[in-house]
Amino acid sequence: MNITEISIKRPTIIVVIFAVLTFLGIFSYKQLNYELLPNFAMPVINIITIYPGASSEEVENSVSKKIEDAVSTTENIDNVKSFSQESISYVIIEFKPSTNVDDAIQIVQRKINAIQSQLPEGVESPSITKFGISDFPIMNITVSANINSTELYDLIKNRISPELNGIKGVGDIIITGGEEREICVSINSAKLEKHNLSLLQVTQSILTANSDFPTGKIKDTSQQMQIRLSGKYKSLTEIENHVITFQDNNSPILVKDIAKVYDSRKEIQNINRHHGINVIGLQVKKQGDANTVEVSKRTTKKLSQLELLYKNQGLKFNIISDQSIFTLEAADAVMTDLFLAILLVALVMLVFLHSIRNSFIVMIAIPASIVSTFIAMYLLDYSLNMMSLLALSLSVGILVDDSIVVIENIYRHLEKGKDEVTAAINGRNEIGFTALSITLVDVVVFLPMSMAESIVSGVIRQFALVIVVATLISLFVSFTITPLLASRIAKLEQIKNNSFFKIFIDYFEMLLTRFANWLQTILRWTFRHKAITMIATTIIFFSSLSLLTFGFIGTEFIDMGDRGEIIIQMELPKNATLKQTTLAAFQVEQIIQNKPEVSDFSTQIGGTSDMVDIS
Repeated sequence: MNITEISIKRPTIIVVIFAVLTFLGIFSYKQLNYELLPNFAMPVINIITIYPGASSEEVENSVSKKIEDAVSTTENIDNVKSFSQESISYVIIEFKPSTNVDDAIQIVQRKINAIQSQLPEGVESPSITKFGISDFPIMNITVSANINSTELYDLIKNRISPELNGIKGVGDIIITGGEEREICVSINSAKLEKHNLSLLQVTQSILTANSDFPTGKIKDTSQQMQIRLSGKYKSLTEIENHVITFQDNNSPILVKDIAKVYDSRKEIQNINRHHGINVIGLQVKKQGDANTVEVSKRTTKKLSQLELLYKNQGLKFNIISDQSIFTLEAADAVMTDLFLAILLVALVMLVFLHSIRNSFIVMIAIPASIVSTFIAMYLLDYSLNMMSLLALSLSVGILVDDSIVVIENIYRHLEKGKDEVTAAINGRNEIGFTALSITLVDVVVFLPMSMAESIVSGVIRQFALVIVVATLISLFVSFTITPLLASRIAKLEQIKNNSFFKIFIDYFEMLLTRFANWLQTILRWTFRHKAITMIATTIIFFSSLSLLTFGFIGTEFIDMGDRGEIIIQMELPKNATLKQTTLAAFQVEQIIQNKPEVSDFSTQIGGTSDMVDIS
């Protein structure tokens, strides 16, 4: 017996198999993460080097160029570019699509280690990171409170940020803008020279004294206690009275003897503004395998708890952007289209086969294939994103092909007078190779797409493999569930004369006949005018290609959809100060806020470019 005969004569086996697949499919669906796009790493490496206090020209000549020269000999490099600004060097390496980024990072790290001794003194160790879709923040938040700016920054850095970092799925919290507190020790060079001291000697003395360290432990028969000496400065007076060294007459030289100590603020490197007002911003990044929607929900809940906890300080969070909202909207839209597609397919089956029972069989076959596909998605560590859901929507038309072919042939055998079981077995066996060829045609089209080695392969792999898996499962369904249901519920149905359904079917078939006759007329004309047909077809073909060549149709890596947001990027000369950049961004803000269409906008100043995010 083949699989169809087993399904019909031993239905319990198939029912149990699909019951298990349905249970596992529902379980797998609940475990899948929601993402806007599949998480993939592009063949790009970022090298960030901090050179405190250096000008942009010095950073470029002493750091960026040396790093560029060192890494430019790495294999498979497509492009190397750098951005230098005050105190920071950015070197971006783009590799060929087939490059293994992890191996490339190790090679680049060795090359940088080899030239690190050639970098200026005071340069921090370069940080090497790869670029992935998960590196984009999923939430942008502004923070305000009824306390001064430095106290708010300390609160966020020491209390708020650790709390948010502890949320399950949160990868990193980036603080932008704000004013960080700094204790300044302004040394008088004349007094320093008078006491025969060096700047390094003073610096090391102050830093060494500002430390905590363990001194031992006390224990008895019942308990043990760790002893730790607390030497951290607690006030400006303690710093002023710190003894740097002793003179020849054993009199101490204090910090206040050679310097002035005062409470100040760090030099501002970047500014975050919301509606033209300076604020502190928080960017929430998720872990690579985390669920965007769940992380966003947990973060929003935590923000509400923190507002209650610090209500005496008037702490308020304002969520500027939340990627999970658009992700859910996109996913819900695709899921709605998916259900509509199933319903429309069933209606088409009803119109062409004139049987509600056959439509019911199709409506069972399609969900059975889709639900089982979730198992493969879970095992392959895929997510519910625009590409995988689009694949499911597209596969609805493919899934129904096998079942339609089988049902139509079973129906033909019923019209010959055979009983339901015999018609189901003969109808499926007769059409088996046809259904198999229909399925394999789709598989050989989409399977190679999943094996492509390019930047876009990380995006289309889920799309292609989901279609392949769903198509293969639909073949299994058409060989088992479809003939099983047909053998139990299929029958010839006679439509009653003068009924509404009969009138509708007759009218539909009349339109279908007219359309078929119109196509036949066109076909006969083309056979009589072969030269004109070939010339017209050739012109249309090359005209279609010219739409892309001459720019009538644009190109982009991924269509992110319309979220009602735009990003304006500005880049000033490398020697531009932060004040000049702020004034330029202010002019853009003035133009933006006068637009009635703009409901919200925020500005980030600092980095390689200024970004004004408008919605």
